[in-house]
Amino acid sequence: MISSPGILPDSASVVIVGGGVIGVSAAFHMAEAGVHDVVLIERGELGSGSTSRAAGGVRAQFSDPINIALAKRSLDAYVDFARRPGADIGLRQVGYLFLLTTEQDVAMFSRNIRLQNQLGVPSRLLSAEEAHRLCPLVDVSDVVAAAYSPDDGHATPEAVVDGYARGARDHGAKLITGSSIVSIDVRGGEIVAVRTTHGVIRTGTVICAAGAWSRAVGDMVGVELDVTPMRRQLIFTGPVEDMPDRLPMTIDFSTGLYFHQEGPGLLIGMSDPNAPPGFATAYDDGWVPMIAEAIANRAPRLLSAGVRSGWAGLYEMTPDHNALIGEAESPSRFLYATGFSGHGFLQAPAVGEVLRDLYLRRHPLVDVAGLSARRYSEDTARVELSII
Repeated sequence: MISSPGILPDSASVVIVGGGVIGVSAAFHMAEAGVHDVVLIERGELGSGSTSRAAGGVRAQFSDPINIALAKRSLDAYVDFARRPGADIGLRQVGYLFLLTTEQDVAMFSRNIRLQNQLGVPSRLLSAEEAHRLCPLVDVSDVVAAAYSPDDGHATPEAVVDGYARGARDHGAKLITGSSIVSIDVRGGEIVAVRTTHGVIRTGTVICAAGAWSRAVGDMVGVELDVTPMRRQLIFTGPVEDMPDRLPMTIDFSTGLYFHQEGPGLLIGMSDPNAPPGFATAYDDGWVPMIAEAIANRAPRLLSAGVRSGWAGLYEMTPDHNALIGEAESPSRFLYATGFSGHGFLQAPAVGEVLRDLYLRRHPLVDVAGLSARRYSEDTARVELSII
């Protein structure tokens, strides 16, 4: 059920569009820093978009140094989440295990691991036998090597959203649900107001954290946010016999099949290369034979667990699989953080800090200049290779 919007304030120092994990992280970090009159607008419930349907993985194993830095800082924040802002998020640092079946992938991951190690991530290359000891559910007969970092793992997205939301409210932020952005007023190159379905808020700053719906928000102010929604589906299995106590998040890199423990069973996901772009989020059983084939090839014993349920959500894809984070040249004070291509949840704590610093005109602790939306027009796109 969508909650009522309550009393819409007449004005705000900043309006955040989108109440997923990026938006509530930004609201918390800004309000905690003393920014007055922070207002977040969410058309549904907090976290009801992509965040509530995320797999919950948290990792620092990336190929791009900016992603590694954002993810490592976010992992540290998730470890400290019980203290700040103060919530149990079900964090399990069981590691991420990438199974590699080609020498080319091994070479790529070896390069990535060297970079990750330089940036303080304890990732390493494992043999197929070592990988099987960590995850005895998989068949490693064709695995050449595996990449692993013990600090990675998974957490509960809804608990993270709730924790940041409570922290933001405790510091004075207003989180308005059940209200949609209709337009943004710009005069003389400056933002002056946000129009919603429940009234007008005077403001000089807007932060777009609208995820898969960000392109439309950018269009309101003439800023191109090259984000394409893509459906991704998950299934949940019944109980799995002889489940290891510490099962890593396991990824068959060649197919994109991944799974982690969820109660007595598993959460299993895999991208569908035939899925058309769009906002459809209805679960489609027609996807099951494709993922069943991948499971049969990599972890055949899981087929006996059966499918308990499934759901679909949206990735917010960019052309180079890297996020768009920055501030527009015009209009002034239009900030954005979107297009995470599947790794928004795991980077949310650090991205909230970055947005806070950009708003306060401070140099962010992680330099995200390379993630500006202008990189496409300037032909400086940067490709993230470690995408699931």
